[in-house]
Amino acid sequence: MDITSYEIELTQGGLLRVDVLAPHLFRVRLDAVGDLRDGALNRYGVLRRDWPAVEVTVRKRRGEVILATAAASLSVRRDDGRLCLRDAQGRTLLATPEAPRSQWDSGFRVAFSLAADERLYGLGDESRDRIQKRGHAGSMVLRNVASYVPIPFLMSTGGWAVFVNTTWFHRVDAGAGDRQRLVFAAEQGGLDLYLLVGDSLPRLLDRYTELSGRPHLLPLSGYGLTFVCDERGVRARDVLYEAYEFRRQQIPCDTIGLEPDWMEQHYDFSVNKEWSKERFHIPFWLERSAHSTFAAGLANMGFKLSLWLCCDYDVSEHEERLLGRDWNPMRAADLGPQREATIQDPHLVPTYTDRITKTGVAWFDHLKRFVDDGASAFKLDGSNQVNFHPDRKWRNGMEDAEMHNLYPLLLNKQMSLGFKDYTGRRAMIYSAGGYAGIQQYSATWAGDTGGNAGPLISLLNHGLSGHSNTSCDMEVWSATGIHFGFFQPWSQVLSWHMYNQPWFQGMEMLALFTYYARLRYRLLPYIYSAAHVAARCGLPILRAMPLVAPDDPECAERTLQYMFGEAFLTCAFTDRIYLPAGRWIDYWTGTAHDGPGEIPCAYPADRGGVLFVKAGAIIPMWPPVDHVGASAVPEISLDVYPWGQSSFTLYEDDGVSYAYQQGRVAETRCECRQTRQMVQVTLHPRRGDYDGMPARRTYQVHVHLAAPPRAVTLSGRAVEAAYVPATGILTVAAAEDPERAMPAMIRIRL
Repeated sequence: MDITSYEIELTQGGLLRVDVLAPHLFRVRLDAVGDLRDGALNRYGVLRRDWPAVEVTVRKRRGEVILATAAASLSVRRDDGRLCLRDAQGRTLLATPEAPRSQWDSGFRVAFSLAADERLYGLGDESRDRIQKRGHAGSMVLRNVASYVPIPFLMSTGGWAVFVNTTWFHRVDAGAGDRQRLVFAAEQGGLDLYLLVGDSLPRLLDRYTELSGRPHLLPLSGYGLTFVCDERGVRARDVLYEAYEFRRQQIPCDTIGLEPDWMEQHYDFSVNKEWSKERFHIPFWLERSAHSTFAAGLANMGFKLSLWLCCDYDVSEHEERLLGRDWNPMRAADLGPQREATIQDPHLVPTYTDRITKTGVAWFDHLKRFVDDGASAFKLDGSNQVNFHPDRKWRNGMEDAEMHNLYPLLLNKQMSLGFKDYTGRRAMIYSAGGYAGIQQYSATWAGDTGGNAGPLISLLNHGLSGHSNTSCDMEVWSATGIHFGFFQPWSQVLSWHMYNQPWFQGMEMLALFTYYARLRYRLLPYIYSAAHVAARCGLPILRAMPLVAPDDPECAERTLQYMFGEAFLTCAFTDRIYLPAGRWIDYWTGTAHDGPGEIPCAYPADRGGVLFVKAGAIIPMWPPVDHVGASAVPEISLDVYPWGQSSFTLYEDDGVSYAYQQGRVAETRCECRQTRQMVQVTLHPRRGDYDGMPARRTYQVHVHLAAPPRAVTLSGRAVEAAYVPATGILTVAAAEDPERAMPAMIRIRL
C-alpha cells in the first residue's frame, strides 16, 4: 500500500492522522488518547486498500500543517485539529468551525460549516421524504421498514463529499439544528473521515465508489423480470405451470422466485435446511440432474431459480477466519458490555454464542447443495438481518451497536463472493438490508414497503449514494405501478400471499403489463450499457434530477421524476413533470417539447405514465425475446433522435461471468451529427471481444426526422431506405465489416 501518512500530536491533546490516498481523497482519524483504530469496513476489506503513490507537499506555517496534492489541500491546526479542505485553486470547500473531538470509548463529534447556497445529497435509504438533505437530521441506524440501507455519505454542490467511516450507531444533522452546520456525532467509536474533492456530483460519485466499491454488474438476466411466487402451500408443479404461463402469454421473464415455503421448516435460519419433502422433493437419484426435476424444467424454459433466505448466522466468525484469527469466546468477552442508549435494557445479558453458527463453517457452505440443485439467485429477506440483537455479543467481539449496521453488509459480501468462488458466475443476490459498500456485492429492493412514492425516493437516494442496482415490489394492479415498475434498474413482481400474476389483473392491465415487459426486454442492451457505466464510474441507472441538471434549482428537490439512463426522462405518482433545458420528445406520440419548464403529464390511455426521450439520444434495442438467451443477439436496432452532436456507447459481454473485469467487453460507439442540411449517423466497429460474441453484427437504424429525406447514402453509396411519413422514421439497414474494420456511415440529406 503506497499511502502518504502524516501524524500530528495536537498541543491541546490527542493524535490526528491524515492519509493521502489520492490527489482528491484524504482520510482523517482522531483520538484523544492516540488510539487510532481501523474501522470494520477497512478490517473486512470493504473499502479499497490498493492506492497508488501520491505526490504530496507538506508545509508548516502559523500553527498549521498543510498537505497539498495537485487536486486539493488539507490544512490541520496543530493546537486543536480543526480542518480546512481547499481545491487546487485555494478555494475553501469545507472547514470545521470548532475542534473535532474523538475518543473510542465515548464517541466523536465533528461539525462542518455550510455555505448558504450548498445543497447536500446522499445518506442512502435513511429516509424517504426527500432527496435534498440540507435541513434534515437523522440516525445512521438500520431499522426495519423505516431505514433499510443507511449510508453515511454526503456530497455537496459545493464540490466536496464526506464519508463517515464507522458502523457504530451515529447521528447526522445536515443543517436542521443550525442551517450553517453539518454535524456527525456518536456515543461510541472513533472519528474516521474520508474527505473527497470533485467538481460535480457525478465526479464525486465516481470518487466515492472508487473508495467504497463500484456497483456490482448483475448477470444480464438479472436486468430482466423477476417473478416471486405465492408461498402458501405452493408445489413444484404450481411453480412450473406459473412459469409456463409466462411463456404461453408471451410475457418475457427470466427469474422465478420461491418464498419461505420452499423449506421443510418454514423460516429455517439454520444451516440444516432442506427442500420441503411435500412440495419440492428432489429424489436422491435426480440430485444435480439436468432433467426431470422442477429446477431443470424451469431451466429448460429459460428461467433462473431464486430462493428466499433468512439469516441469523454469525457471519463475523468467517470474516475473522479470513484474517487468520480463530474465534475464542474468552477473547470475545474481554471487551465487556457496551450498549447503545437507543436500545439499552438493564435486564439484557450479552449472549456470547448462539445455537445456529457452526464454528469453522462459512454461511454459504450449506447453500452450495441448493446451487447444485439449480438455484442461481437468492433473495435475502430482512428477517433477521435488520433486527436488533442487544443481548448478543458477536464472535468478532463486537457489541450490536457496532455490528448491527455491518451485519447485512457482511452477509451480502459472503453470499456474493461465495457464489462467485463456487460457480465462477455473477450472483443475482438481492437484499432488503445493507450499509455503505453494499453496491459492490448485491442488488437491493425497498423491502416490504410496496411500489409507491416512498420506494421511488428510496431508489433516488440510493443512486445519490453510490448504489445502482435497486428495485421495489411492482404494483401490478395499477397502470402507474406497472410503468414505474418496469423503469427501474431491475424489475420484480411479488406475489407472496397475494395473486399478483399479471393474467389475474383483468384484460386491460394484462395488456399493459405485457406491453411494458416486452418494451423492457427490447431495451435490455440500453439498460445493460447503463449498468456497465455504473460499474465503471458509479453513475446510477436510475438518476435523480440533480445528477442530470445540477445547475437548475428547479431540479434540486424533485422526488417523483428521474432519468432512466442517459436517454429517458419519466416520473410516477404525480400529474406534472419538469423538463430541463433542451429538447424532449414524447416517446409515445413523437411530439417535441422544449425545456426548461413544467408541463402536465399527458399520455395515451393504454400507457401508465409519461416517457420522454432526450433529443440526441441513440437507443439500442433487441428484437422481441422471451428471456435472456444462451447466445448473444446478432442484430441490434438503433433508435436515433438527431439533435446537434451526440453519441452512445453500447457495452456487451457474456452476461454471466466476471471476465468483464479483465476487459472481456465489446464496445460499440455510435455517433450522430445533425446540421441544417444533413444528418450523419456513424457506427464504429466493435472494440474488444468476449466469449460467445456474434462474429458479425447487423443493424436496423431508425432515424427520427422532422421531414422526408432527399437522399440517403451508406458509406458513400446510395441505398434504399424506408421512410414512414406518419411516424417520421427513416429505416436503414447496415452491417459491420469485420475485415475492413471501417465504420458504417449513414448520411441523410435533408
